[in-house]
Amino acid sequence: MIYEKEREQVASFMRRLYRQFLTTTSGGNISCRLPDGNIAVTASQSDKANQQPATVGVVTPDGETLTPELKLSIETGLHLAIYKVRPDIGAIVHAHPVTATFFTATDEPINMHLTAEAYAVAGELVRIPYALMGTPELAALAAEKMRSCDCGLMDNHGVITVGKTLLAAFDRMELVECAAKQTLMACTLKTHSLTAAQLLELDRFVGRK
Repeated sequence: MIYEKEREQVASFMRRLYRQFLTTTSGGNISCRLPDGNIAVTASQSDKANQQPATVGVVTPDGETLTPELKLSIETGLHLAIYKVRPDIGAIVHAHPVTATFFTATDEPINMHLTAEAYAVAGELVRIPYALMGTPELAALAAEKMRSCDCGLMDNHGVITVGKTLLAAFDRMELVECAAKQTLMACTLKTHSLTAAQLLELDRFVGRK
């Protein structure tokens, strides 16, 4: 099997995503950039709780499949579009965590300023306008919005995060969902967000500025 090690890593993170209640059996997809520039991406119509290397496809940056026996995720084009504009990243996670996805159907923002960890690791969120799933239109919108942001809310759809590694992208997905839950909790209690000075200090701490 080609790229077996990398395909197992993708499968492992998809199983982990499902175990953590960050996506559904039919929802979400994960990819990583391979050492030669090709992309490993989860296949369509496969049980997210039982992903295996054989259920992870491989495509070239231009979308040519190297695993024709698999039906690739309908969001493969979205992943490829983001990789083209983000040469600095090595992995993408797209999922439907319940609380954060709820915010994609509202005009309210998720407050990423409630905890230092969320802001330092995930940063600010960008909103990606709605387009039909699996379409070139959605891929283009996501790529444009994710040029300088690592976490995005896809209107009426889900969440997408990127990172240099699968772990980094996964970590951001978890933190976006945690921040979404905390934002809802804050509706019933008085909160104090990080100040502008504290946010700038964190930006410098993690090397964003």
